[in-house]
Amino acid sequence: MRGSLAQRPARPGVPDAIREASRRRTFAVISHPDAGKSTLTEALALHARVISEAGAVHGKAGRRTTVSDWMDMEKARGISITSTALQFTYGDAVINLLDTPGHADFSEDTYRVLAAVDAAVMLVDAAKGLEAQTFKLFEVCRHRGIPVITVINKWDRPGRDALELMDEIHDRMDLRPTPLTWPVGAPGDFRGVLDRTSGEFVRFTRTPGGSSVAEEERMDAAAALEVEGEAWTTAVEEHDLLRADGADHDHATFLAARSTPVLFASAVLNFGVGQLLEVLVDVAPSPTPHPSVGSDARPLEEPFSAFVFKIQAGMDPQHRDRIAFARVCSGVFERGMVVNHAQTGKPFATKYAQAVFGRDRATLDRAYPGDVVGLVNAASIGIGDTLYVGARVTYPPIPSFAPEHFAVATARDSGRYKQFQRGIEQLGEEGVVQVLRSDLRGNQSPVLAAVGPMQFEVFEHRMKSEFNAEIRLSPLGYTVARRTRPEDRALLAQQRGVEVLTRSDGMLIALFPERWRLANVQRDHPAVLLDSLVADVTARFDPPAA
Repeated sequence: MRGSLAQRPARPGVPDAIREASRRRTFAVISHPDAGKSTLTEALALHARVISEAGAVHGKAGRRTTVSDWMDMEKARGISITSTALQFTYGDAVINLLDTPGHADFSEDTYRVLAAVDAAVMLVDAAKGLEAQTFKLFEVCRHRGIPVITVINKWDRPGRDALELMDEIHDRMDLRPTPLTWPVGAPGDFRGVLDRTSGEFVRFTRTPGGSSVAEEERMDAAAALEVEGEAWTTAVEEHDLLRADGADHDHATFLAARSTPVLFASAVLNFGVGQLLEVLVDVAPSPTPHPSVGSDARPLEEPFSAFVFKIQAGMDPQHRDRIAFARVCSGVFERGMVVNHAQTGKPFATKYAQAVFGRDRATLDRAYPGDVVGLVNAASIGIGDTLYVGARVTYPPIPSFAPEHFAVATARDSGRYKQFQRGIEQLGEEGVVQVLRSDLRGNQSPVLAAVGPMQFEVFEHRMKSEFNAEIRLSPLGYTVARRTRPEDRALLAQQRGVEVLTRSDGMLIALFPERWRLANVQRDHPAVLLDSLVADVTARFDPPAA
């Protein structure tokens, strides 16, 4: 498998968009919190030689933060609370890696990222196995047909039996695990891996603190037996059991999201990370035509088109600019080109376009299908919007999740009301929280709606640090939100315990204190529209209702 992409010959006469798309691998890393996702992201960049030293140094005396975790709160807490785009080359491949928040409170941000990728790397803690958040994220991938590569991480620590973990993936996820590597050494005694394709032993050597690429040595089976003895014999026996059970990689079932290649690694020690990069290049799919609304998928070679899956501000504290992250779906993007904004019908000039590597940015002159383009200060563009050149195309919108937590925000200092309003508007556009308003409450007291309470913490922190506008949050007793219509607003407003507000996108949202109260209103007024904000398919990870 190694280096196969770099050996592929150029294809004369093939349009640039198709040729360059075949080099792209656009994927997200998903996991439960603390499974090592950001550490793995950094280790991949380290192995691709785009950074010289890993940021995750776990000694107490000099702990660093990862490139992908750039916000102050991420550095302080050691968790990812916002998605990050990293682009780098590996051989002849162009890797677009989208790091995602691990915490369930930021699942809406993760869902947006999964709308923009062609594959996912699912990280599983060797000791804990499949956890709740991992399972939910996998269900999103299954629903969207995203193929998944599984990495069993933290094999350098005590953990569960490898065959037991394979059974859990098969039984709980109805997904056939097909290991490409197999661990040599028990959990906590990680010697290396058996490459199940070549039969070779890949032995790893630790580096101080895991801050640099771990040295690898390949040896044949006879040499491995001599060096590792019983540990190698056990790995070979288990490999034979897997082969007898038919647990070998099948590319068709992988692309159909019915099987998952599995690798074993220790991201913090940089063990097994090089194998993951090779598998991504050789196995993960390159971009294909993206489904559009009301027509066939737009071919890759058609003129430029893209959709916005994320908006982020505050990445550059010197300029406080706003970046719209757009996934290129077709054609060739060239900086400075004028594109059409499908939602407004207005032209948009792309003079300020950037490639992003964590917090660092560089001017981007050209991009191809699968790439992520950062459009700076695109004030008129929102999450889910489509940009295109030539024949009109509109890509499906990205749904907002049904919030379950609500609080009124007010400015602590009335003299900073302008900063307060600017921060509310900008962070609402980013999707940090949903912002709800009503004539009764006024603009000075908007209601913030969140999937999880940590979103409020992020909002409060960013209002203070980025806009110099400290806020006071007063929790509200609502737990259920439903979409409604203007003609039903007056009747709902008369119901005890019910409040109707307008979301920033114009949608009317009715808030209820409990589900039983919602049920009573629906029973007494069956003609009133009270639709779920998302369909009930995979808990919070759902597509919009048809």
